[in-house]
Amino acid sequence: MSLVVPTFLVMVGAFMAILDTTIVDVVLPKMMAPLKTDLYGIQWVVTAYMMAAATSLPLLENLSLRFGLKPVYLAGVLLFTVSSYLCGTAEELSLMILYRTVQGFAEALIMVSAQAILFTLYPPEKRGVAMGVFGLGASFAPAVGPTLGGWLTEHLSWHWVFFINVPVGVFLFTASLFFLPEPLKERKKLPFNFVSFLFLSVATVSTLLVLSKGQQYGWFTSNFIAFTALIAVVSYVLFFVSELLSRHPLVEPSLLKRGNVLVALWVFTFVLGFSMYAVFYAVPLYFEHLKGLSTLQTGLLILPFAFAIAVFSVLAGVLSDRWSAEGTLFTAIAVYFVSLYLLSDTEYYTPKEVVSAELTVMGVGLGLFFAPVTVLALKNLEEKSVAVISLLDYVRFVGGSFGTAVATNTLKGKTAEHFEGIGALQGLEYHFVFETVKAKAEHFLNASASYEEALLKAFYAVGQLQFKVAYGLAFGDLFVVSGAFALVGVLALAAYQLKSLIKLKRR
Repeated sequence: MSLVVPTFLVMVGAFMAILDTTIVDVVLPKMMAPLKTDLYGIQWVVTAYMMAAATSLPLLENLSLRFGLKPVYLAGVLLFTVSSYLCGTAEELSLMILYRTVQGFAEALIMVSAQAILFTLYPPEKRGVAMGVFGLGASFAPAVGPTLGGWLTEHLSWHWVFFINVPVGVFLFTASLFFLPEPLKERKKLPFNFVSFLFLSVATVSTLLVLSKGQQYGWFTSNFIAFTALIAVVSYVLFFVSELLSRHPLVEPSLLKRGNVLVALWVFTFVLGFSMYAVFYAVPLYFEHLKGLSTLQTGLLILPFAFAIAVFSVLAGVLSDRWSAEGTLFTAIAVYFVSLYLLSDTEYYTPKEVVSAELTVMGVGLGLFFAPVTVLALKNLEEKSVAVISLLDYVRFVGGSFGTAVATNTLKGKTAEHFEGIGALQGLEYHFVFETVKAKAEHFLNASASYEEALLKAFYAVGQLQFKVAYGLAFGDLFVVSGAFALVGVLALAAYQLKSLIKLKRR
């Protein structure tokens, strides 16, 4: 049977699932009034989804071995389609959170089973191409999300961000039922470690709560955040103790003894989670909040970035097969570093077209990234593909939440720092600044009742400009911080490569 149809079916499923993580972020402000909530309340729409997806991942190896990859994938598509429809009809925040929780669970089912199906169906010499094609859908989706979300919101309504999944889901379920083969022929009923799963679930939920709500509550100045962080640490410790003492550990210890798996997890954590996810979070803020562009305009500026990811994802798969997964991964991170260097000079007055072009360079790096890191992680582990993919997705969720928290705090802290610095510089040239403000006040005289009111408006305008300049400089700082995290990630890869070369020379 040709692999074209199965590849298309699982790639579209992955695209649909990941698209929902970014497309929803775009419309959150427009959902607040209909759901009768505020900015902090609406964040639960995202938090609930992430918690459900992350805590579901440890279940998937057991489910896949017991029922097969195809039934797990079909169940994920069906649940995702139904929950998407329910999200679109929700009129209360509590119902939306419930439906998004189901949707997050479904996303975990789809992502892990889809990637495992592709990896298992393709022969070893073409698995790089398989992961490249998967990366095409998985990495193109978050990049195109803002564009599609903006268009749907402007021309239809926020409900269609969810309703758009329904026809796609119905088609996918029907086609997959008939045309998607089952790669795992053998069924196994393995014992499941519920104790370890409970500890890991509590630790994961607590960690995601700290990372998603820390900004709202003032981080560790809040008793709630401090207590939740303590629960996370204790739960992770109890999880590791349970794993060491158990006859049937939730995570197979042999996987964590393999250098290729550890390096891939390290790179996924620092390069993808801590660094790339911080950039994913910051880019729409730069265009919308700082530049004042609409969601659709922002999406159009990000579109070249998305297409670069799409094109180079397939190329990355070919290079991983014909050249080297490690070499392709090094190239990807090198290009990513170049793009961060270019973006580190970004500020308020940087032309939006320049930022879009620099992001396109980043898109090349991101496109080259996903296929080789997955091939590296799964090297000689075909029979454990679901377990390894689940681990990668777990660190993607937790690391991505950390990256978002880093972005939020860096932007807030550096904006305040630059604002004070600009204010201090203005103090040294007070007379010049005051004359500028008085000149600006002349522009407000026609729309003001008095000169004093016009002067007040002029001071406010200058203050707003000062904030925008400070906010713009903070984005440049964030790209530097993202580069530092990526550097930590690439050091492990360099050490792994060096160790491999030493082994080859000794032979």
